[in-house]
Amino acid sequence: MSGTLRTGDELVSLLAALASPHRLRILAALSQGRAYVSELARRLQMNRPLLYMHLQKLEAADLVTGELVTAPDGSSVKYFQATPFTVSLDLAAVALAAQTLTGAEPAREQEK
Repeated sequence: MSGTLRTGDELVSLLAALASPHRLRILAALSQGRAYVSELARRLQMNRPLLYMHLQKLEAADLVTGELVTAPDGSSVKYFQATPFTVSLDLAAVALAAQTLTGAEPAREQEK
């Protein structure tokens, strides 16, 4: 992910993904290199279903990528790694991104 956010929806997704202490810890752990889910769960002392939920949110925001690796014996292990990113955010960037939001429309003032 580059330092420039292209749309309001991307900004919302990014900020929502970063708004969780669990997800920040996951990103910090993955900054050391890729890890498979069970290893990451043990390191973070988090159960795997909860970890997967947070990883999905990070993946949707393009902050991590996952890869399913199949061993010769047929077993599969899912590895995740952090995607390098830089976020530059100021009021002008927020104002520009807000123009492209596709979510809820702003409330209109009631007519008198």
